[in-house]
Amino acid sequence: MAANYWRRTSRLAGAAVAFALTLALAACDPIALDKLKVGESTEADLRDAMGTPDMVWDDGAGVRTFEYNRQPAGHVNYMITLDANGRLQQVRQVLTPEEFAKVRPGMHYDQVRRMLGKPARDVWYPLAQEHHVSWRYRPDPTSSGMFTAVLDARRVVLRASTGPDLDELNRSGGRR
Repeated sequence: MAANYWRRTSRLAGAAVAFALTLALAACDPIALDKLKVGESTEADLRDAMGTPDMVWDDGAGVRTFEYNRQPAGHVNYMITLDANGRLQQVRQVLTPEEFAKVRPGMHYDQVRRMLGKPARDVWYPLAQEHHVSWRYRPDPTSSGMFTAVLDARRVVLRASTGPDLDELNRSGGRR
């Protein structure tokens, strides 16, 4: 009985530490981004401020986009573009309704992945023969939402939608 209690307590403590670390890292992003200047900051400045990117995308002609992903617990994904000279060209937070609107039926998952970054989750439903791929985002400053792209077995978008983040509702003990 006591062993179960300690196991449960240590799991809860571990989850609390992970959640606090996620919040702390998310809070650091605006501070780190403030240090960067378009047209001036270099790749070294970017890596010093934001750390190692989750992915570096080759956009051709020497232009590269660095993906700083905050999924599965965060609500933002940054795509930061460096020009051919290695100077900061653009900083975009891509988990927005405007970016979600660009996801259309017929697109391949690879295109969506490139636009939005790594998802929070990718679940395969064998009976329906569908993948449900979701990204967490903030529809407003006080709530958490999920954007979900539904893909067929070939990973082609069938439909997409936004809705509340039900995991967030459960984490906080129900509706606020």
